[in-house]
Amino acid sequence: MSNNHTIHSLQHHFGWDNANKPVIDIKSGETIEIDTVDSSGSQLNIDSTIDDVKNLDFSKVNPVTGPIFIEDAKEGDVVEVELIDFIASGWGWTAVIPGFGLLSDEFKDPDLNLWKYNKDNPIESIYSTYGKVPLKPFVGTIGLALKEPGNHSIVPPRHCGGNLDIKDLSKGSKVRFPVQIPGALLSLGDTHAAQGDGEICGTAIESPMKVIVKVNLIKNMKIPSPQFETFGPVSNHIDKDGYFVTTGVGSDLMEGAKNAIRSMIDLLVKKLNIPDSKAYMFCSVCADLRISEVVDVPNWVVSCYFPKSVFN
Repeated sequence: MSNNHTIHSLQHHFGWDNANKPVIDIKSGETIEIDTVDSSGSQLNIDSTIDDVKNLDFSKVNPVTGPIFIEDAKEGDVVEVELIDFIASGWGWTAVIPGFGLLSDEFKDPDLNLWKYNKDNPIESIYSTYGKVPLKPFVGTIGLALKEPGNHSIVPPRHCGGNLDIKDLSKGSKVRFPVQIPGALLSLGDTHAAQGDGEICGTAIESPMKVIVKVNLIKNMKIPSPQFETFGPVSNHIDKDGYFVTTGVGSDLMEGAKNAIRSMIDLLVKKLNIPDSKAYMFCSVCADLRISEVVDVPNWVVSCYFPKSVFN
C-alpha cells in the first residue's frame, strides 16, 4: 500500500498541548507512515550502559511524533486509527529505572537489558541465557490532544488516549478516540517489540519503529474513552506451551497485583538462578497481569501469567 504522507521522527513533541502546531494536515481515509523515537528520546541506544539509565533526562522521555491535524474533526466525533504495519528497527532496551515501575519501592537500583532481533522478521529475541521472548510489535502511546489548555505530561493515559501501553494495539487492530478539539491532533510513539500486560517494571522492549496507519473520521459518534477492535487471536505467538501462574489475593487490587508479581519474580529467581532485577524485567516484557475475580467481597484475585514458551 502506498502512503499519502510520511512524517519524520524529528517531528516529535514531549507533551499533549492543543496549541502545538500540526506537522501535517490530512483527510479522512488517508494513510501515513510515521517514524518514531524510542521512549528514552534517543538517550539510550544499542551500546548504552547502566550509567546511561542513571543519567536519563526525564524531560526528554516518551516523545510522540506529530501532531496530525484531521480535517473536519470536531468535538463529538471519533478518530479511528487502523494500524496497518510496523517496520521494526531490530534493537530495543528494557530498564529498571529508579522511582518508576510497579515495585519501585523494592527495586531502587537501575538495570538494563539490550535486545537484538531480526528487523525483517521480528519473531523472537534472546534474553541472555534465560530464554527467548516472543515479539509482537505495537504502539504504546497513541492519542489526541486534550481540550484543556497547556502542556500535559505524556506519561499518564487519559480519556482521549495517550500512554495506553495496550499490547494488542498491533498490526491489524483498529483503535478509536473521542475528539476533544477541532482537528483532533493525533500523535503516536513509544513503540514496543514486546510487552506483558501491565508493563510491570515500567518499560517493555522499547524499540523505535515506523508505523503505517490509516486514519478515518467517524462523524457524530460519542465514546467516553478509547476503544479498540482486533480481527483475530491476540496471543497465539506466546501461549502454545501454557503458563506458570501466581496470584495475589486481598481487598486491594493494586496490592494484589504487586503480590502476584512478587511471587512470580521469586519463582523465576529460584527456577533460573537469576538476579531478581533480571526476573523483574523478564516479567515486564512477557508476563500478563490479569484480574481474575472482582465479585467475591471482600477479596479480589489478580493473577500473573508467565508463558512457558520462552524456555523452549
